[in-house]
Amino acid sequence: MGVNLKNKNIEFARNLRRKSTETETYLWKYLKGRQIEGFKFRRQEPIGKYIVDFVNYEKKIIIELDGGQHLNNKKDVLRDSWFKKQNYKVLRF
Repeated sequence: MGVNLKNKNIEFARNLRRKSTETETYLWKYLKGRQIEGFKFRRQEPIGKYIVDFVNYEKKIIIELDGGQHLNNKKDVLRDSWFKKQNYKVLRF
């Protein structure tokens, strides 16, 4: 990934953190601060060319909180396939 794309993803992720949805904010209350079995989660985190809602790098778990626009979305299938090749487990809600 080029430096410009990486920098744009970082800035976009920061913007997403500032403008979290109500559902993301609610879940983050329980994921932050290692509250679940001591596992550290990060939110709106760039991984490759994608930005995920929440990730635990230790267990390679990604949590996506999707709205209806993601139902049967072909881009999400490609995205999940890429994550699977990177040994991530994607949980979509």
